[in-house]
Parts: sequence; C-alpha cells; structure tokens
Amino acid sequence: MLNSSKERVLVVTTILSTLVYLIWRVFFTLPIGYGILSVIFGVILLVAEFTGVFEEIIHFYHMADKKRPKLPKVDEEKFPTVDVLIATYNEPVELLYKTVNGCVNMQYPDKEKVKIFLCDDGGREEMKKLAEHFQIGYFAREDREGAKAGNLNHALKRTKGELVVTFDADMIPMSDFLMATVPYFIAEKKVGFIQMPQSFYNLDLFQYNLYSEHTIPNEQDYFYKDIQLAKNKTNSVIYGGSNTVIAREALDEIGGFVTNVITEDFATGMLIQSKGYSCYATDEVHASGLSPEDLESLISQRRRWARGCIQTGRKLNILFQKGLSVKQKISYLNSIVYWYSCVKRFVYCLAPLVYSVFGVTVLVASPITLLLFWLPMYVLNSKTLKWLSGNIRTTRWTNIYETILFPLLLKDVLLEMCGISLKKFQVTRKGNPSQKTKYRKYAIPHVILAILSIIGIANCIRMIFETGDVSLLCLVFWLLLNLYNYVMAILFMAGRTSRRKYERFQIDAEVSVAYEERVFQGKIYDICEGGFSMHLKYPEYLPPEELGKVRIDDGRYVFHGTAKIVQVLEEEEGYKYAFSFQKMNEDEYRILLHILHDRVPPRTQEIKKEYGFMEDLYINLSRRPEKTKGYKRKLPRIPVQRELVCENGTEVRVLNFNYEYMALQGMSEHAHRMLFKLRNDCKVLVEYVKELSNYEVSEAAGFYGMAKLYRIVNLEELIHDEQLPALLYQVQKRHEKQLESTLETKRKAQIEVEYDEMEWL
Repeated sequence: MLNSSKERVLVVTTILSTLVYLIWRVFFTLPIGYGILSVIFGVILLVAEFTGVFEEIIHFYHMADKKRPKLPKVDEEKFPTVDVLIATYNEPVELLYKTVNGCVNMQYPDKEKVKIFLCDDGGREEMKKLAEHFQIGYFAREDREGAKAGNLNHALKRTKGELVVTFDADMIPMSDFLMATVPYFIAEKKVGFIQMPQSFYNLDLFQYNLYSEHTIPNEQDYFYKDIQLAKNKTNSVIYGGSNTVIAREALDEIGGFVTNVITEDFATGMLIQSKGYSCYATDEVHASGLSPEDLESLISQRRRWARGCIQTGRKLNILFQKGLSVKQKISYLNSIVYWYSCVKRFVYCLAPLVYSVFGVTVLVASPITLLLFWLPMYVLNSKTLKWLSGNIRTTRWTNIYETILFPLLLKDVLLEMCGISLKKFQVTRKGNPSQKTKYRKYAIPHVILAILSIIGIANCIRMIFETGDVSLLCLVFWLLLNLYNYVMAILFMAGRTSRRKYERFQIDAEVSVAYEERVFQGKIYDICEGGFSMHLKYPEYLPPEELGKVRIDDGRYVFHGTAKIVQVLEEEEGYKYAFSFQKMNEDEYRILLHILHDRVPPRTQEIKKEYGFMEDLYINLSRRPEKTKGYKRKLPRIPVQRELVCENGTEVRVLNFNYEYMALQGMSEHAHRMLFKLRNDCKVLVEYVKELSNYEVSEAAGFYGMAKLYRIVNLEELIHDEQLPALLYQVQKRHEKQLESTLETKRKAQIEVEYDEMEWL
C-alpha cells in the first residue's frame, strides 16, 4: 500500500485525467449531425460515463486517506452489559448451532454481563430446544411484521443491555469479537456502532464457479475491507446488519431498527449517524459466515440490496435528511448510485454493438485522439483501483462481476427507480443450498451479446479492409474486452458441481493418530467437520479398518476423538493421509467447531499478480472437464520395480507394494507361497491371490505385461519394522529418477528422429 501523500497525488492525477477525458467527450465526440438515433445513444453513453465518474471521484476521495480506528485500552471493570441478538427465520438448526456455539464462547471480563438471545421469526420448536440446550434466551413472535427489523425490535423491548450485538444466523463470531469492539464505546462517549467485516469461510460463487479460489479473494472483501474502511473519513460507514455492536442509546433515539424499508440495516445506520453519533468500521475479521451457496440465493440477495438501497434513498430523502453533513449525504448518495452500475454496464455492452452491428454512430473520434484522451484515463483508473484496494479489486474483475450480474439486476433496479417496490422479499437462503448447479437460462443474455460481439468484430474487420479506416481497431478492442467478459459470465452460469459436504480449511495445527502402541505425528494438511488429512514423509502402514485415536492441537484448543482412514495420496514430498471422524460426541464436536471457526478464514486475500486475462481463462477452461477419480486407496502404493531372489532361488520382479499385497512378475506357475528378503533382517512371506492380466507396469514407459497378485502373510512383522517406511521411500524415489531418466532418453531419441527426417527432406 502506498503512503498517504503518494496516494493523494495518484488520486488527483487520476481524477484530472478523467475530467479532461469527459470535457473532450462532451465538446468533441458527440455524434451531432449523424441522425436522431446517434444523438440519443451518444448522450446515453455519455450519461453512463458521467455516472461512473461521479462514483469514482467519491470513491477515490475516500480511499486516498483510509482511517483505521485504533482499538483503545480501557479498564475491564468498565465493560458494559451486552445483549447478543441472533436473528433467524428459516435457516436449518445445524447452522444456528454453530453460531450459538461461537457466541457462548466469546470472551468478556464478566460473562454475567453478556446475554445471548435467539430471535426466531419462524416460531420453530427445534429453535426453542436449541436455546434451552445452550441455556440462552429465546424470543418468538406471533406476527412477522417488519421482517428482520421487526424481529430485532421485538427483542429490544424485552432486553436492557447497554450495547446490542446483531448477528445473522450464519455468522459465527470468534472468541475475541467483543474484546475487539466494546472498548470503542468506553473510550469515546457518543459512538453509535462498530461494524466488523462480514467474512466468509466458504468460497463465494465467483471463486467457485470460475475455478478462481486460489487467484481472487471473496467478492465482498472489497466492500467490507476497503470501501467501509474508507467511509470512516466522512462518518458514513454503512451498517451491514451483522457482526455489529450498536449502542442501545442510539437505537432508542431513532425508535429502534427501521421497519418500512427492505434494507433495514442501511437505513438504521444512516439515521444513527444523523443523530450525531460516530460510527466506525474496521478491516479486522472477528466473525465469519456463509456466502450464498447457489445462484438463486445470490440473485435474491443482490436484488434485495439493490432495491433496498434505492428505496431507502427515496423514502428517507437522503439529500434533505436532517443531521447529515454534506459529505455524509454525498457518500450515501454514492452508495445508492453504485446499484445503477447494472444500467451503466448494459450501456457499455450495447454501445459498441450499436455501431458495429446496426450502423448507428455513438461516438466520433480519430484513433489518435481517442488513445490520447481515453488511454491515460483508463490506465490511471486501473492502477489507482488496484493500488488503493491493496490488490483486492482490479478493473478487470470489476468488469467481470458487473457483466455477470447486470442482466439479473437490471429489471429490479429500473422498477425500483420508478417507485415500483416489492411488497414482500425472499430471505437469502443460507445453509440449505439449491441442488441445482447449472443455470444456463441466466446465461441467455450473455450468449446473445457474445454472438452480436462476434458479428460486430467481423463487420469491423471487413470495413477496415474495405475502407482502410484503422480507427475501427479501437472498436474491435472494445468488443474483444466485452466478449471476454461474456465468456467468463457464460462459464460462471455453467456452474461447477460441488462434491464436498463440508468446507475444508488449511490450518496450522499438530496432529497425532494412535493405534495401540504405534503413534503417527504430523501437521494438519486440511480439516473440516467430517475429517482431516495429515502429511507424513514416509509411506507408513495405518490399518484401514481400525479406529485411530486422534489428537489435534492448534495452540488454543485440543481436540480428542477417533477417526478412520479413507484415502492415501502420494505427494511430491511424502504422502497425504485422509481420515473421517467417527463416533464424535457433542463436546468433541464443539471443540472442533472452535478449531475451525475461531480464526480468520484461511482464504485467498488478494488477486494473484501473475494471473491475467488469458491465465484466468485458461484455468477455467482447462479445469472444467476434470473428473474426480473414482478410487480411494487406503494404503500407500509404492512402485518398487526391483529384482529380488526368493529363498528357493527363483528371481522375481516386484512391481509394487502396499504392505498388504504385492504385484510380482517372473515367478513360476506353481509358486503359491514364497519367502524372500527386502533387507537382510527383513523377510516377506507371500501367498498367491490371483492373476493380473495386461498389468500396466509403467504408464510413462508404455510397457504392459502379465503379473500376479500376492497377499503378504507376515504383515504384523513388517508394520513393526521402524526402518521399512524409510527404505520404501528411498526405493520409490529411485524408481522416479529412473523413470524420469527413461522419459528423457525417449524425448531425446524422438528429437533426433525428427531432426534426421528434416535433414533427409
């Protein structure tokens, strides 16, 4: 991140270049004299650009000097009483269990001052039992007037804590959540609310559907870790509805949570600030939840946000809202203008097509002047966004997100703009995703636009050759950029089948698995609610049908349980052993949840610099046809490829070894039981099982042959041989080197043949 002075210079330069571009556009590029359609489309494009510039100037103004509130040190005896309200309507009890478990685990100097309440608008018996089980409060309403805001107001009337914490049903707080938020209210007199980031422990749909889980962060990180932080500058932080601590005094002063709008959180936060309260956002994660798990949930969420923000702006009349400063009004107005991005994106998609396909001029400029005015503005905007966001967001990914979403939001935004609101809105589904994984019908607009873009590109190339007008190359470039976005949108809608029941986490923790007197220790590779995997250097024998006693220690929590091995995979350096938890009791499960969720979700934090247009497209296309392997080996299979002599003098070739079985070649037809040495003090006794016809000795070498499968009789002796795993690992590495050498020799021979053929020609 650049320092503040350099950031300001960068922002000023970017804004100046943008203003120069707009002046040029207004006075020199409008298609006056090209017909009424040209003027209409030209003005529409210019208005869209002006809207984008307004949003950009306000945004960069905030981002240029982000203020991070410093957590004050206060006397723990002064910590006030706190009411924690968990709002739920129709979410599954399993999801609420995790949230409540996280809440009761929160630290506080005097835990008697913290009261937790499950606010159930569904009036479900299972939720009442869950509250009783955790010994927390439970509220249910006969009517559901006011939706979530009404639910919270119902709880407010029945509680009296000085501070109110709101959590959505899926948001699991970390143990230090209250310690990271409450001190602000003690150190400063009139603090309205503290908004913590809404982080997510699962991949969002953009990461998952576009196979970009290792290349981009969660799409919402940009809002909660950058935009919200930047709004501290003008005291216009948006209340996000969850992961928030609010002063009851502030809520009482505005009459509770606002109930006459779709996005009650957006309106509630604004009114609190209009009463003179200071509100802060931090970028430190202290709670995490579920990002929408299917496209229908994502669409429902974004439509509600878009309609709610526009509706709030209209009903509360932001520009004339008493108590808000000019800077606060502009900031909130900018937050509403953002939701018109779908209209702006639609215009940007149509503009190059209107001329290239339908022959209607929307902009008049030569290639040189266009590059002179547009290119500096575009490059500076891209660099500024990337640098100020800490590489959480780039122009390229902004374009992809907007292109994916604009057909889904366009109708709702236009209707809400005209004052046509929905009377009832669907709650975003969490923890119970739709079984659909592909939503091809939503890709229809993108497919149509992609086809039109290809036609437009072909027309432009034809006109370049016919007229020699190279200015059309700029239009081709625009069409190609849009086409790339359409392809990414189509791939997004194609979906990706989820085969995992639980989210996996890569954490730093020690693990040991014990089988009677044999104990295997290592590091956690990844872990989830259903099991874990660990890394071992050598191919050890872990009995596949036995339960192992597991101990996992992450430095704060220690989990004890049992697990059974389900898969062994060879890695570049060693082996990965995967286990599933067995017979877990509730105490063990609760500790496991703390290990999983009492931490910042270990997900990608920024866009990987080495991935550009083609890299992301290649990853997406190359990984899409991948299929999960159908087999799951529970024992390490070591390729031996070594000659051994049996005690009877017969020479055999050991193909591979997995402790319980061996594949052999070269034995006599009647050799049903054989004894030979792996080492002077290590003998192996085997007995015949079956023929292995057309056995693939080496896939890379392309050699096939007959082999026989033998069961190892003296397994108990071998598994207690402490030196055997290291020996097998050495044998495996020797085989890999020989195989690599063989392949290299083949490659060289092929090159020589090709060279000889060329010389002969």
